[in-house]
Amino acid sequence: MDLQFTLDFLSDLSRHNNKEWMDENRKRYQQAKEEVLELISEIIQKTVPFFPAISGLDPKKTLFRINRDVRFSKNKDLYKTNFGASISEGGKKSGNPGFYLHIMPENNFAGGGVYQPPSDILQKIRQEIDYNGKDIKAIIKNDKFRKTFGEPFMEDKLKTAPKGYPKDHEHIELLQLKHYIYMKKFSDKEVISKGFSDKVVETYQTLQPFNNFLARAMD
Repeated sequence: MDLQFTLDFLSDLSRHNNKEWMDENRKRYQQAKEEVLELISEIIQKTVPFFPAISGLDPKKTLFRINRDVRFSKNKDLYKTNFGASISEGGKKSGNPGFYLHIMPENNFAGGGVYQPPSDILQKIRQEIDYNGKDIKAIIKNDKFRKTFGEPFMEDKLKTAPKGYPKDHEHIELLQLKHYIYMKKFSDKEVISKGFSDKVVETYQTLQPFNNFLARAMD
């Protein structure tokens, strides 16, 4: 596995984000992608013991396309400058709580949860927090969890209480979230190190109780 090759390819792509360059470097792209797929395969195998629902998951079904949808975006770059993978029961389109891996020069991270849940699922998660907030607080305030992840993903967080909940709710900071995601960053040096997959798997294992809470809420 040569993830330095992948990082180098992504660095070059960020400087030459156009179809002509990609066409000329298609073989490099395919190799960079294969290196990531090999990493994902290794991660899945090591994750199955504590998340058996992904047993037999095809790594190719976890990887997002590198092509960007530019139809409604001001950014007209044709390609993403990262490889992203969603490792969850049913694959990347399932919407189930799962794990995420992001490989990008100087912006690598791993973690998971539920990103941008539809309104009915968001309501279920908030209801579970309302009913059993002490359970999720015990998970996210665990010393190892806090040391690994710190704060949750705050993008789109509400400025006030969601409809139906008081502003002084004891778990208001969790109820205001619109994504239930935690991430841990990794340096490029860590990504190319021999034990990187083990570090990612340890991150996932630390997150698993949080995902279990979300799965219970969504059931």
